[in-house]
Amino acid sequence: MRSPYRWHQFVFGLLGLALAAPSVYLVLGLPLLMRQQGWSGTGIGLFQLAGLPAVFKVVLALPVERWHPARQPYSRWTLLLGIAYLIVLLVLAAVGVETPKAVLFALMHACSVLATWADIPMNALAIKMLPASERLFAGGVRSAALFAAVILGGGAMLLLEQTLGWAAPFLAMSALLLLALALIGSLKEADAGNLAGESLSPSPILGGFFHQPGAWSWVVLLLAYFPFVATAWIYLKPLLLDQGFPASQVAWIAGIGGGCLGALSSLATARIVSRETLPHTLPLSALGNFLVLSLLAGVVWQAAGPVWLITTTCLLAIAMGVTSSLAFSLMMDFSRQYHQAVDYGIQASLFALGRTAVPPVAGVLLDIYRYPGMLLALALAAFVVLLLTTGTQRFVVAQCVQERAVE
Repeated sequence: MRSPYRWHQFVFGLLGLALAAPSVYLVLGLPLLMRQQGWSGTGIGLFQLAGLPAVFKVVLALPVERWHPARQPYSRWTLLLGIAYLIVLLVLAAVGVETPKAVLFALMHACSVLATWADIPMNALAIKMLPASERLFAGGVRSAALFAAVILGGGAMLLLEQTLGWAAPFLAMSALLLLALALIGSLKEADAGNLAGESLSPSPILGGFFHQPGAWSWVVLLLAYFPFVATAWIYLKPLLLDQGFPASQVAWIAGIGGGCLGALSSLATARIVSRETLPHTLPLSALGNFLVLSLLAGVVWQAAGPVWLITTTCLLAIAMGVTSSLAFSLMMDFSRQYHQAVDYGIQASLFALGRTAVPPVAGVLLDIYRYPGMLLALALAAFVVLLLTTGTQRFVVAQCVQERAVE
């Protein structure tokens, strides 16, 4: 039977795409342009620090949790922050490509803050409105939306920029964001009522998350599960460019093609994986990450040729889709009732901490040991994560998720 929540899933997915696409364009699209202009691996890695606000998501979540409007608290927060984000995108469209690096970094930073902040009430609204039975699918939709953002921001917008100039991508993404914000009004959120009273109660808001059964085991996986394949993905476009692929081909292969595969694998994971099979899926996904990174390191080291590079790019995109789908669905399960915003903020901060800390280190390894050395280091780190997911962490996390399903 068709779920009555499919419209909700669509709206949340569209808004997730609209919030993420500009950030993807700035963080994943610009490294290609930077490499064309001769930027070093260290410089590209340091520019990723524009996304540092995502690490402090829990700080941004506190006002969302504490200061509610009288009605529809998360919807109002989403609209307010989304409009501010829209304004900054229009400013970026107006300043032009000749913008000094410091100004460009500041505008990127503002985009990152607003996209990060708006993401909190949006996901809190999804957690609040969707039942536990919908959360695995919601995690897949969220992951697929991010890969659609990769297609849009990391592929299509690059092609649009090369065709129509600097302003065109920002204007197109502003129009998409405006549409998504308009659709949020179609979702009828319950009044704040008791929610505001509960969130302001003397019970611990921040510490309460870590007192949940299995929370610390989940924190360990959350920090390490995703960053190493994500870092390989960040450096994939410069890698392909350095291997002789034209910029337009890189946009098609890694941006559009890889994004499509990631989105499809995310949705497939959400459809196939159940709470009962989760204990087996986590280590299988970690094994896939290790094997793909090892294969990519070997392909580059042996200079195996364009066919092998394209094949490995496709495998990396699939591994990313599976990993992110599982991570986002588990983040929803570990968010407590009445504290959805702050619990999501805590987990998103930890998720972003690992994702933000690894690329600068990888950039230094790239400059010293070139691509094979950097990829080998990422593969070895992924092997450590594989060991974690075959230990007690996966059973504790899976047991807690199954308990939540019957609450």
